Amino acid sequence: MANITASMVKELREMTGAGMMDCKKALNETDGDMDAAVEFLRKSGAAKAEKKASRIAAEGICRIASEGNAAVVAEVNSETDFVAKNEVFQKFVQKVADSALASGLNGGKNGEDVEALMDKDGLRELLVEKTAKIGEKLSVRRFERISADLVATYIHGGGRIGVLVAANGASDDAAKEALTNIAMQVAAMSPEYLSRNDISAEQLAKEKEITIDSALNDPASLPKPILNELFGKAVEGKVLSDADLAVYEEKKNDKYLFNFLSEEAKQKLAGLAMEGKDKYVGDKIFSGLVEGSISKHLKEICLMDQVYVRAEDGKQTVAKYLESVNKDLKLAKFIRFEVGEGMEKKNEDFAAEVAAQMAGN
Repeated sequence: MANITASMVKELREMTGAGMMDCKKALNETDGDMDAAVEFLRKSGAAKAEKKASRIAAEGICRIASEGNAAVVAEVNSETDFVAKNEVFQKFVQKVADSALASGLNGGKNGEDVEALMDKDGLRELLVEKTAKIGEKLSVRRFERISADLVATYIHGGGRIGVLVAANGASDDAAKEALTNIAMQVAAMSPEYLSRNDISAEQLAKEKEITIDSALNDPASLPKPILNELFGKAVEGKVLSDADLAVYEEKKNDKYLFNFLSEEAKQKLAGLAMEGKDKYVGDKIFSGLVEGSISKHLKEICLMDQVYVRAEDGKQTVAKYLESVNKDLKLAKFIRFEVGEGMEKKNEDFAAEVAAQMAGN
């Protein structure tokens, strides 16, 4: 039996990109024969991919492919962010994006066409091969296509975020620069909608309901008349403790009253507010506060309403910025992928895991 040294494991890892413990096992199985160890790792690819299928891959990178007036952004996941820096992995992700662009498939944020894409350009076989070489579960999660008169692309954080923005009506240099700026805005500010017109009546109604309940459950934010009524009910119904009643009598004219009340008292007042919900939603002042909160929230989640991040006056909206560049330039769509968004991630200490593996071998 050959003596397997650390330098041999390191050499095999550099040759194949496979995991440290996989390299050590391959060398042991092949009595230290480097060429045979490489073949061993390649042959074990399918088994390795199957073994890793149940593991969580929520790291990775996004890559973009574009040609003419069309572009695709693709996300491929790995188990650790360390792999995202691996050149072999990065080239594979770019291959996925290039194949998606050439395929003509539309993709989709939820990965509707991923299975169809995997049958293109040998991607399915490549995925098994790269899984074996890299030593982690890899997963082609999603891709999406965009096309218009003008398309801008932007990659942020080495691939953590990938953005596509499409517009119609202009394609000159000024329009291109403006659209690139908007792509950066999308990366930084993460809007959910292009404009308010994209939000359905049902969604708006739900947003209003959430805002109303949130306000009523935060008594300190309620208008003074409503708050006084709630305290009146609380005192009359004796729902507050003697200590909280004493605090109220002493601090009722203090704007920091709620800093002195117990959490139980705040919850009791919130409960009274929710009981009177039907009445309070008809209050003019309360209704105005709710509409103001909704408007503020929409300005945050709708791209055209957001304050343009490079606005000199700190007030100019994205819509006004685009209008200042070219009145004919109209945004059609944007796509923003962020690696791992919406996925469960393992909370683990990678260094500790490696140390544990070394100790056990």
